[in-house]
Order: sequence, then C-alpha cells, then structure tokens
Amino acid sequence: MGSGPRFRTTAGRLAALGFADGARAERLLRGLGPGAADDLELLDDLAAAADPDLALTSLSRLAERDPGISAALRADPGLRRRLLRVFGLSAALAEHVVRHPADVRRLGDTDDAGGTAPPHEELPRAVKAGHEHPLDALRVAYRGRLLRLAARDVLGEASLIEVTAGLADLAAAALEAALAIARAETEDAGDVRLAVIGMGKCGARELNYISDVDVIFVAEPAEGVDETHALRVATRLAQAMMRACSASTAEGSLWEVDAGLRPEGRIGPLVRTIDSHLAYYRRWAKTWEFQALLKARPVAGDLELGHAYVTAVGELVWQASARDGFVEDVQAMRRRVEAHARTNARAGEADRQIKLGPGGLRDIEFAVQLLQLVHGRTDPRLRRRATLPALAALSEGGYVGRDDAKALAEAYTFLRRVEHLLQLHRLRRTHVVPADEADLRRLGRGLGMTADPAGEFTETWKRHARQARRLHEKLFYRPLLQAVARLPETQARLSPEAAAARLEALGYADPEGALRHIAALTGGVSRRAAIQRTLLPVMLGWFADAPDPDAGLLGFRQISDKLGSTPWYLRLLRDETAVAERLAHLLGTGRYVTGLLLHAPEAVAMLGSPAELGVRPAAALAAEAAAAVGRHGAHTESAVTAVRALRRRELLRTACADLSGLIDVEEVGRVLSSLADVTIQAALDAALNAVRDKMPGGADLPTRIAVIAMGRLGGMECSYGSDADVMFVHEPRPGASEREAAQAAHAVAEELRRLLALPAPDPPLHVDADLRPEGRQGPLVRTLASYRAYYSRWSSHWEAQALLRARFCAGDDALGRDFVDLVDPLRHPVGGVSPEAVREIRKLKARMEAERLPRGADPALHTKLGRGGLADVEWTAQLIQLRHAAAVPELRTTRTLEALRAAVQEGLLGPADEAELARAWRLASRIRDAIMLVRGRAGDSVPTLVKERTLVARTLGYPPDGSEDFVDDYRRVTRRARAVVERVFYED
Repeated sequence: MGSGPRFRTTAGRLAALGFADGARAERLLRGLGPGAADDLELLDDLAAAADPDLALTSLSRLAERDPGISAALRADPGLRRRLLRVFGLSAALAEHVVRHPADVRRLGDTDDAGGTAPPHEELPRAVKAGHEHPLDALRVAYRGRLLRLAARDVLGEASLIEVTAGLADLAAAALEAALAIARAETEDAGDVRLAVIGMGKCGARELNYISDVDVIFVAEPAEGVDETHALRVATRLAQAMMRACSASTAEGSLWEVDAGLRPEGRIGPLVRTIDSHLAYYRRWAKTWEFQALLKARPVAGDLELGHAYVTAVGELVWQASARDGFVEDVQAMRRRVEAHARTNARAGEADRQIKLGPGGLRDIEFAVQLLQLVHGRTDPRLRRRATLPALAALSEGGYVGRDDAKALAEAYTFLRRVEHLLQLHRLRRTHVVPADEADLRRLGRGLGMTADPAGEFTETWKRHARQARRLHEKLFYRPLLQAVARLPETQARLSPEAAAARLEALGYADPEGALRHIAALTGGVSRRAAIQRTLLPVMLGWFADAPDPDAGLLGFRQISDKLGSTPWYLRLLRDETAVAERLAHLLGTGRYVTGLLLHAPEAVAMLGSPAELGVRPAAALAAEAAAAVGRHGAHTESAVTAVRALRRRELLRTACADLSGLIDVEEVGRVLSSLADVTIQAALDAALNAVRDKMPGGADLPTRIAVIAMGRLGGMECSYGSDADVMFVHEPRPGASEREAAQAAHAVAEELRRLLALPAPDPPLHVDADLRPEGRQGPLVRTLASYRAYYSRWSSHWEAQALLRARFCAGDDALGRDFVDLVDPLRHPVGGVSPEAVREIRKLKARMEAERLPRGADPALHTKLGRGGLADVEWTAQLIQLRHAAAVPELRTTRTLEALRAAVQEGLLGPADEAELARAWRLASRIRDAIMLVRGRAGDSVPTLVKERTLVARTLGYPPDGSEDFVDDYRRVTRRARAVVERVFYED
C-alpha cells in the first residue's frame, strides 16, 4: 500500500480502497483506537473483505461490546484476517460474534479452534450441561461451530465438498442435541427406539448454510413394549425434536425440520416402523419417492436402527428404474417443478433463481439422479448420495462424457458457492441472485473477482447457467449412456445382460437386437469397422434422442451395408458431425425417410448443410425432368423411371427439411404439389412421345391436352401420401376428326397413368381422375365444349365446390387457361350461390360426416373427416368463396389458408375465427404428414396404438412422455375449430 498514490485526505484514501463512504469509514476506524486509520495491515485486511464497509461496521460494533478486541486482533494478524473475511460477507455471523465475543477464539489457526470436541459431541453436551435455557445453548453452540466452518469456507481452506459435508454433520449434531432435549421433555422416552433419517442435502452430506432439514422418522418398540404405545411416544419425541430446532428464542432459530418426504407426505403418520415403511414403498410409492430415498442416511437417534432402515429401502430404490414409465415419471415431475417455480416466482425473480431457474442447481441434480437411478441398478459404483461424487462416478463409468461431467461439476460448484454467499449474508434461506449493484459486487468479491466484480460475476453466472441447462436437456430429457457405445472398452467389462440393460435404459425397445446390429457394424479389423467403432459412441446417443431408437439403428445398419466400403460415406459421417446427427435423427423418426434412403443411399450426401436441404425452384426441377425425358427419347419407361428417381430425391429433401424444422406445413404442401406438377408434366411428355410414335409416319397428335389439378393438388396442399387428383381436357386441332382426337387424348391419359404406376422402388404417384364429370362412368378425357355442356346442364352443387380447387398443372398452357376461364363463372357465381345450394352443400357435408367416416374411427381424432378436421375447415372456406368470390377477387384462390386470410381482410370472417380454423388445419395437416413419415404409409386418424401415437407425437416435437398432451392439444384445437364451423358454416 505504501507505493500507491497519495491522497489529500484519509477519507479519500479509504474510498480508493473500496469503502463506499470514506468519511464514515474514517470515523469508525478512529473509534477503534489511535492509529487504526493508519494501520496499513488492518486496512489491507479490510480492503480484502468482500464488503469492506460491512466488515468495518461489524468490527466497530464488536469493539464497542469488547474494547479489548482491537488489541487482541493486532496481536494476532491471522485471527484478524479470518474475522474480517467473515465479517465482510456475513452480517448475521457478525451479529452472533457481537453477542458472544468469546466465539472469536473459534477463528484461531489451530485445528481444534472450533471447540474442544467434534460437533456431534459438543452440541449434545451443550444441552445436557444443566443449562437453564437449552434451546439457547443449542443455538449458541451451533452458530459458534458455523462461524469456524464459514471462516474456512471463505478463506478457501476447505473445498466445497468439505464445507457441505461439515454443514450436514453440524445439522446432524444439532438434531441429536434437539432429540436429547425432546427426550428430557417426554415421558416413557425409553419405550421406543427412534432413528432420524436425513434426506435431501442433509442425507447426502451436501447441505447449504440455511435450508430446511429434510428427515424421515423410523421407530421400533423397545423390548416388551406395545407397538401402538411406542409409536405414540416416538411421535411426541419427533414433534418435540422438530420444535427444538424451529422454535424462535432470544438466540433466534436454527431451521425448519421438514418431514414432508415421509410416506403419504404431510397427511401420513409422522413416525412408522420399518415394516410399515416397506409395505408402503412396495405398494404405493410414487417414482419421486424413490428418487428422494436416494439420499437417505441415518443422522441422529438410534443409528443401528437407521442403518437397518436404509439397507432395507436401498434395494427398492435401485430397482425402481425397472418400473414402467420410470424415466418418463421423473421427467414429468421435473417439468412440474419447473412450472411451479415459474408460477410462484416473484416478479422479476424467475431468471435470477440459482436453484429452480433454468440452468440452476436442480437442473444438475435431477440429471445426475436420473442417470444414477437408471444405471445404478446394474452398476453399484453409481450409488453415491452426494451430487459431485455421483457425477464423478458417472463420468468414470462412461455414462457421462468427461467434458460434460467437467462442465457440470464446474457449474454446480460455482452455483453452490454463490448459494453459500447469498445465505451467509443474513443466514436466511434464499436462492435469488440480487439485482442491486452493491450486492452483486459483494458476491463477485467473495468469489475472488476484483477488476469488475459485479460484471464478472454476472457474466460467469450466466455462462454456467447456460451450460448447465444445455447439458441438463441433453442428459435428462435425452439420457445417453456413452459407455454402451464405447464398445471396445465396455464390452470387455460388461456382460451382454448389463449392456442390454443400459441400451434399454437409453430407450431401445429391443436391446438384444441393438447389440446384434452393433456387433455387425463394428466387428472385424477393417478400416470400415474401425470408423464405425468411432462413430457409434455418439450415434447410439443420437438414435436414443430420436423417437424410435431401434428403427434408427436398424436403418443405419441397412444403409451402411448398402454403401459397403464406399469411401466417402463413413468419412463424411466421421468428419461432418452435423451430417451424422441429422442422419441419426431422420432414421430414428420413422420408416418414410429410411425407405427413401435405402433405395438411394448416396442421397446421404445432401444432409451436409441446411442449404442442401433448401427448396429447389420448380423451374429448375422442371428443366431437369424435361432433360431426363429428352435424354431417353423413345424409351419412355426409362424416361419416367429417371423422373420418378428425381421425385424420390426431392421427396427425401423435403422430408429432411420438414423434420429438421426448416420448412412449415404450408411450405411442405406447396413443395410437394409443385413436385407432383413437375412429375405429371414429365410423364405427359413421355406419354405424348409414346403415342406419337404409334401414329402413322410419326405425325403430330390430332389434339392438344392439358391436365387440371384438383383437390389437394389443385390447392397446393399435398401431403406425403396424397394422390394426384386431376382432370384431363383436350381440344382437337383444326382439321382433325373429333373421333381421332378423342382416341389420341384417351391414349395419352392412359399412358401417363400407366407410366406413373409402373412397379418401381420409388414412391408411386397415383393419378386419380374420379372428380371428372360423371366420375368413373364418364369419359376419362373431354373437350372444352363437352365440359361446357355438362356443367351448364348437369353439374351438381358439389362439383362447383370441387372446381374451387381447379388449377392448370401440365400440358398445353393456353388450353389450361381456357379451361379455368370456362369454370370461373361456375365456381365464382355472380351474386353468390342460392340459399337452396347452401342447404344442399350443408346436407352433403352432414351425409359425408355420417357415411364416409371409417367404421370404428373416433370422430374426434380423424384428421380429415372428424370434427374440426380438414374437411370442416376447407368446406367452411369454400362456402365463403362460393358466396362472395365473384365480388371479392382476393377470394379467388385454390388454397384454403389464403382464402381464410382473404375473408378476414374483407370482413367476411373474424380474425379470431380465422386463427382457430387455421390452427386446426395446420395441426391436422402436420399430423397426417407425421403419420406418413413415421409409418411409411398414409393415415388419417391419430394412431390408437400407444407406440405409434408416441412416435407421431415425438415427430411433432412433443417430449417422450408427451403423447397424451399431444392428443389433448389436438382435441382442444379441433373442438374450438368445430365451434367456429358450427357458427360460420351451418348458421345463416
């Protein structure tokens, strides 16, 4: 300090040392005695405190109470340093020292300065010494020991594990002392053996400074004593013990003793026998109760009885993960805890919670406990109570990657230290990081940050929280056993049964089958097997993250077998992590993508980046398809095979982009519809070539042909399993006979359908022309004049409604436009449709709901024809179009959601109604797409089989246990949409 800058006043010098009010600090220093303000060693010790002002204030109060303290501290610089470091952090412990100056001796440098005996002897002795006020004696002795432990903590003389264990041991000693007080107050105390089982952080020996101490009470009658009487005595003892800790006296209180973790919680008996506990756990216990018992440890009372209890329940704890839905229960409970914390947090505090907030202590603890419980069943090394030792065991066993474990341990250690500093200040239970700059500065300095304590603390805290949350999500909601994947090192020490158990814990339904796939992929000494051994440790975890791990691993093996020793494939996966992760996710989602890849495994290369999965312009696809047809010339079947391969590739690209969240459901519909247009156009070109080649002399066809898209294709709303609904129109060329023209047109249409239906490994595009006039009984192809005559004389109201989706998609451009012009007056009638037509449309809709719904289908879960499903939304939009499109050009669209948006803009539909209808339409469309992606075949109903429903829910973004939430969401969304339909479609 002597080399620092010179200041004109002492107050200025003190302000430069970190005192908030230099003048006040000067007054307090002078009150300590002559020369205190110039005592450089004293000033150094004060400046080193986390809060110099708090340290000096507390020292000044102590000097007033004990005038001799200043001399004692000058004589013992080590004692002074320790005292001021505690005073600079804890106003509460300073208050204790001011009331009990003799406890300053506990801060001496010797190992036995904390007392003449360890806490489990000192505290019970303090209340047995005939003290007039035993509760006060307990509190004084407890805080004296706490003072010594806090000094070791803030000076870095004890590690976090030593501090938390010391706090737990101190709490256990206090419980023993409180039990001694209770025995002195309770008649017949000798009639019962009572054990106090520490739970939570006390049981795990990782307690913080101020916390409820969780316990469970276990009792057994003394020899010859009636059990009922013994339990009554034990209950009185337990209640008295709890009061001895929580009661407020002149020396304050210790903490609450919480027995809420006992069987049946707060409504259950406070004390039970071992047999009663076991009977409850075997029959009634919930998953969370076994998670809580992970920490159980005898801490006070009859320790022999306590150990017997912990041994008895231990076997149940480590078998709990075999219960159905265990992992899902733990995950669901965590989400409930998070939701409760958010709901009950005070304004502005949710994001400052270091315990329950995102990336807080609970995130780390729950992740570690879940992994322990799942894998500790077969690996006793994981059976540790405390978080950090358990995390170390998980890392050593390969259950958590070393880097992940290191990051979690660092985050946990930092957050626990912050928790300690927060609680030391007032000895109050708190887990909220303060917003005040001075408080943040004290925290930062308490952690050894000096340059910008508040800023550095905040930045470090946020970084650890982000890291902890990320790893919590990875390990807790997508548990990964990397030891199973590290085949070379785990196969040597794991039996097949243990390896299968680990795979099952990861989520593999057929772990034995998974082991066979792993062995097939990694067996041998080839370079391919060596790379697979490098890949699989990570791939297995990514498959586990996907909806269907078994399908993912099987698909990976099949594709790897197909590509064999292709050099680029495994190298791409090894060197491009994003490709491997995306492939694992796609293969583990369902059969559709896997099927596409199996027929063209080289398409794995397109998974390299989001740009590769971007939507390709329709014009580029059309040019590529046309080139394929041109290349094959007269070999029309080969031409269409090439076009269908192109379509397969683009279907894969679209599905990958969809599952990767790169495009939404509207874009999926547009892309699939454009792809169908391109395919139909290419097949039409090939069919025209085939029919032309059969004409005498290769003459031109006697007619022009256009293909009109209808239904979902016309609406640009195709799903993965959609047929191509079309109508064919032709127009004889000048001078051609109508008969020859009709024959040629019919031949082209039939050839187009044949070419697209040829057996091939590619997904078929079924061309359905049943929406044509007279349906299957009518001509496959008609002229414009024929369509005009039919629609003017015979068409039904439903045909006008169906024509709302009519759109030219392939063939002769001009003819297609002429057809659209022809049907516009029919589908957009001037003045709107008549009331009679509206009634007919409503009757038809009602009949369709009654007759076309498949037998046994749940109307509430059928995405197409069910209540609030696609048909409801589409017919509602179409009725608005039929009534108003003639007067409102913006309604003249073939697309459902565009029509609804236009209706809102024109005041024909309320924004809230449009939102409900659009939400239902999007969700139903997404579900239909997801069913196809999962099953590999189309479906219209929400699956009834639990596994399929879970897979569909996962594909839609729900968590592993979210299938019921998925169904609830669909019912709620469609119920609201149906209410809109009832008003808008059925009411005038």
